[in-house]
Amino acid sequence: MDTFASVRYIVDDVPAASFFYTTHLGFILRSNPAPAFADVTLGPLRLLLSGPQSSGARATPDETAGPGRNRIHLIVDDLDTEIDRLQAAEVPFRSELTTGPGGRQILIADPAGNLVELFQPAT
Repeated sequence: MDTFASVRYIVDDVPAASFFYTTHLGFILRSNPAPAFADVTLGPLRLLLSGPQSSGARATPDETAGPGRNRIHLIVDDLDTEIDRLQAAEVPFRSELTTGPGGRQILIADPAGNLVELFQPAT
């Protein structure tokens, strides 16, 4: 299994973004359920290009919209257990639990306010 560092970029036009990264920067297209989402890689970097129809784009609350909507994307095996653990540790949550076509996710914030997405893929 390949190991990637995943970063989600919210984009307005998934096909255009996918074309840009694969054509101009040498990324490899892994999956492309456009127009909602594309998954491109370059070495150990996995770039998740999420359009307005994707669940990733819906997970950002209005008060954090705009610059800074990008976040680290961490895959977890059991999102409910992680939510319980982090709530007990009083980690600040920045969204409600969201379910979309690719899975379930929630946003937390680091001490500086940077967003981290916890994501459990759909089975």
